Amino acid sequence: MAKTPLTYKDAGVDIDAGNRLVDRIGPLVAATQRPEVLAELGGFGSLFALDRTRFPEPVLVAGTDGVGTKLLLAREYGADERIGIDLVAMCVNDVIAQGAEPLFFLDYFACGALNVDQAAAVISGIARGCRQAGCALIGGETAEMPGMYARGDYDLAGFCVGAVNRSAIIDGNRVAVGDTLIGLGASGPHANGYSLIRRIVELADNPRDIELGSGIGLVDALLEPTRIYATAIAALIASTDVRGIAHITGGGLPENVPRMLPDGCVARLFRDRWPRPPVFDWLQATGNVTDEEMLRTFNCGLGMVMVVPRGSAEQALKVLRQNDVDAWQIGRIEAGERGTQIA
Repeated sequence: MAKTPLTYKDAGVDIDAGNRLVDRIGPLVAATQRPEVLAELGGFGSLFALDRTRFPEPVLVAGTDGVGTKLLLAREYGADERIGIDLVAMCVNDVIAQGAEPLFFLDYFACGALNVDQAAAVISGIARGCRQAGCALIGGETAEMPGMYARGDYDLAGFCVGAVNRSAIIDGNRVAVGDTLIGLGASGPHANGYSLIRRIVELADNPRDIELGSGIGLVDALLEPTRIYATAIAALIASTDVRGIAHITGGGLPENVPRMLPDGCVARLFRDRWPRPPVFDWLQATGNVTDEEMLRTFNCGLGMVMVVPRGSAEQALKVLRQNDVDAWQIGRIEAGERGTQIA
């Protein structure tokens, strides 16, 4: 029996710290709100009224993801806000690959002992990512679990819900032989392949001092947040016949591009059609990584790949570039066994 009365705080959970965090993040959350949000932060559930004038035949599209072991680098180098943007991006980019508009987002933040400044920085990044995506941050969970996580450690998960009219779903069924493949530039490795990245970084002396050219440092390049494509893709869908969208995540181009293809179609990509950011050159050289392994592990400079009719390619590139996304014609759809061929 305990000699003195024990409290939750004695066990490592500080409810007051959690309340201070809620107070800190209130304005950040408010800045992401949309008219459809019906309740303020703090309820048991979050309320969102779907606008049926915009979605008369609504289909909800849901996605959940984390940021993988990029989180370890973010914690090591103090990039807590950046990793919050990554969390939103990884979920939102999956949802928009079906042609959906991201509507709202929730996060899960788990830690050993709540550091209010650290958690607020992460959630600041999440809110910033939600603003970029046009979705509302309507709730989340902060779990303080001593014994499960060491002091200073934290983990993240995100959840995004979007909507699309049934007739406007992009599922790749209309992809046809002769269509053009459009590649959308990535901001870096995004949030995939970081177990290998961290292994390669361990081989380098003083990673903070490594320059990749044009004033770009290695650490900054590796911690650059994942690009959020929601605005650009929405503009493209509104102006062009988009037949397929692939989010290039784990598995790279070889495994993600076929996910948007029907049977009988193969995606032929030409490697010299898009520039590869210098960070990938450094990773390949330092880790002595084969070309095949690079393509299967990293996005190699393309965050999304889209299929449009051949006659729409120039218009697609124009719209994407007007929305601050670098884009290139990177290949075409040919007849063959469903897959990706990279020449």
